[in-house]
Parts: sequence; C-alpha cells; structure tokens
Amino acid sequence: MYSVISTFSGIGGSSQGYKQAGLKVLASVEFLDYQAANYRLNHPHTKVYQADIRTLDPQAILTDLGLRPGDLDILDGSPPCSSFSTNGIVADGWGKIKPYGNTEQRTDDLFFEYIRFLKAMQPKTFVAENVSGLIKGVSKGYFNQFFTAFESAGYKVSAKLLNAANYGVPQIRQRIIFIGVRSDLGLSPAYPQPFSKVITASEAIRAYQIDKSEDVSISDLQREYWNVTAPGQSMEDANRRKTGKAGWFSKMKLHALRPANTITAHAGDDLFHWKEPRHLYIDELKALQTFPNDYQIKGSRIRQAEGIGRSVPPRMMQAIAETVATQILDKIPKR
Repeated sequence: MYSVISTFSGIGGSSQGYKQAGLKVLASVEFLDYQAANYRLNHPHTKVYQADIRTLDPQAILTDLGLRPGDLDILDGSPPCSSFSTNGIVADGWGKIKPYGNTEQRTDDLFFEYIRFLKAMQPKTFVAENVSGLIKGVSKGYFNQFFTAFESAGYKVSAKLLNAANYGVPQIRQRIIFIGVRSDLGLSPAYPQPFSKVITASEAIRAYQIDKSEDVSISDLQREYWNVTAPGQSMEDANRRKTGKAGWFSKMKLHALRPANTITAHAGDDLFHWKEPRHLYIDELKALQTFPNDYQIKGSRIRQAEGIGRSVPPRMMQAIAETVATQILDKIPKR
C-alpha cells in the first residue's frame, strides 16, 4: 500500500480521495483547528500535525513516522493561494497577514513551505494543487518560480489545468495540478484520462440522502433576483438592472442539467437551487464536492461550507491517485 503525507489538508478532501484509491495517508498538516477537528473525525488513523507548517520540521515528521528521506511515496499539498486571482492580477496585500478562517495568517508564501517539505522528504512523487489564476497574467511569474524550484529539488515535473467535471465531479472546477517524479527514478508524470460521462448537479444530489433540517431560506432581495435569473446564470445582471452598479457576480443559480458552478469557501451563501428559491443544504454541497454521504462535518453552517469549498474533490483526487499509483509507482523496481 503506497504511503502519502498530506499538507494543507483542510477537512480531508484529498486524503479521502487517496483512501478511495487504496493508498494510506500516514500524516496530515492543517493549520485551522476546526478543520483539523473535522479531519480527525473522518481519518482517525492518520496522525494530524495541527500547526502552522512554517513551524514544523519535515525531517522530524519523517522520523516520527519511522521513515527516511526517499521512503515516502507521495507528498500531497494544496497550499492556500488567494493572492493568485483568477483574473491574473496579484491581489492587494501581498506579503501581509490577513484574516484566514477563525484566525490570521500570511498565505501567499505557503507554496514555498510545501517545496521546503519536498526538498527535505524527497518522496518518490508529489501532487500539488492550486487555483487556475496561477497561470494567468502576472501570476505566471510565480508559476515559473514554483516550476523551477520543483526541478531544482530533483524532480521531473508537469503541470496541467484540469477540470474536476471531467473526473466524476458534478462541478466546473478548474485547478492547476503539478505532478512530479523524482529524477533518479527515470519515469515521467502521468495524468488521468477524462471520464466519458459528465455528472449533472441534479444527478449528484438525487443520489444523496439530504438532511433538510437546516435553515436555507433567502432574503427578499435574493428571492427577487432569483426569480429573474435563469438557471446556470449569475445574479449580477439582476443586480445591475436594479441598482445600476456592479455586484452579485458570485451569486449563482445552479442549472439542474449541468455540473454545478465552482464550490468555493462561500458556497453556503453564493449558490442557489435551480427549482426552489433557497440556498443549498450542506449535504447538497457535500454531494457536489463528492464527499461520501457519511462524511462527518461539524460546526456552524458557515464553517462547514467553508471546509467543503476549500477541499479538493475526493473523486478527482481519487482519479489522480489511481493514475500516479498505476502509471508511476507500480513501475518503480522493488528493492
């Protein structure tokens, strides 16, 4: 069974995907206490290092797990990078400490912390996920820095923009996926082939048992905009017609016969049902992010939705993990 260490683990979306692919997640690193708590609920056999990754010694973690540099099969990570905006402009506040979850943290340097772990642990392969904004506009300079740093750490690297909707996830979610293979192994990165079927939002939700006990009601203004917004569209046009101003671009009315719009950390407030004038239930968000129905997420509605939105969809990571296992790790000669 191939071994994984997951960094920036959140509530465990990536880890769930690795487990579904038959891999063993030995340890996780997560900064936010409430996300780490939800991780532990679902992955009780994984050791959780609840700390700012900057304070952790990767060699000490290896020793703690009974590993040496080079032993680990996969180092996984999804460093938060809100500064890499989707319009290609590096966000204001670069280098500053900003609100993050229920605390404050600088997040724009965390990719370099992941690379620090990579250099120290020297895993056979790595998988790193990030927002599509990393390859747009001036952010491309940071993409090139990361790519060069991966190569300097001793890896053959590839980066592709993947859409989760092509890998069994009922959601349009584009993310950059870096896959690297340690150079001495003589193998190349590999990516999963797109699935033949795209799953719609209504198909995914129908297959789920939905807890409808929570309050998902919307305001009178939201209802007004919902009534004049076509399924699959943003409420921005409705707002502009009413106020003459920009806004509400992130408020989306889902389309039943298409994959959902991107599930973000604000999806609890930003996404609306296509047939009923309401927000989505937490279980519906879980379904659209491909968490198992019995996956436990505790806390307020805001924190639950945040954890879901910040996760890598488990089904997408399962597809990536299965490919890394069969197309790379299986081909390494056993010693």
